[in-house]
Amino acid sequence: MERDVAGDETALADLERLGVMTTPVTVIDGEVVIGLDRARLEALLASSERPRTP
Repeated sequence: MERDVAGDETALADLERLGVMTTPVTVIDGEVVIGLDRARLEALLASSERPRTP
């Protein structure tokens, strides 16, 4: 989900809670990726697509 921190106070507060004051920031399964780290994003997306066992 895309969020606009310039126009959404809740989105900005969420970013501040992560301790980050820059964009882009992507959170995948609790992992925070700051900036455009394509390799890390692809790895996290690939691992999040695998079925998880309870």
